[in-house]
Amino acid sequence: MQRRAALAWLPAAALPLAGCGAAEVQTFPTLAAAMKAVEGLGSLAGARHTGAWTLAQMLEHAAQSIEYSLRGFPQPKGALFQATIGKAAFAVFEARGRMSHSLDEPIPGAPPIDAKAPLVPAIARALQALREFDAHTGTLAPHFAYGALDKAQYTRAHLMHLANHWDEVKTGNAA
Repeated sequence: MQRRAALAWLPAAALPLAGCGAAEVQTFPTLAAAMKAVEGLGSLAGARHTGAWTLAQMLEHAAQSIEYSLRGFPQPKGALFQATIGKAAFAVFEARGRMSHSLDEPIPGAPPIDAKAPLVPAIARALQALREFDAHTGTLAPHFAYGALDKAQYTRAHLMHLANHWDEVKTGNAA
């Protein structure tokens, strides 16, 4: 009971942010922009990911997230978490137009992504997931942490998620 009382303030804390409106998503304002950037990775010599994961792993992870929004996440957080912490976190990300999260944390319950996964199939999978999501008109699965999101909210969540990981993408000889 004390835990519920302690967490009850989080959605209320996010309400003022909801009134601020949603900021434009940084890096990828549209699904088309995200698809163009992902597609372009195949022709960029020296493209790499500077984080704990390879570029292919990052793309596979992004594809997993998008696919799970269509089919269901393997290990969702509890309803209380989604209604409090998850909802508040998403409200903050929405207001900022930018997500920040651990960039080497897998989706709970998702199969591990091979560190030797090849880049070209990872690009293809990410593009296929983005296209499938874009064309989807049915019900979306609740996000494992944020709970129920509509198509516009999920679109922003996916764009912010990819953009957050994109912070660690380097192309060519850039340091």
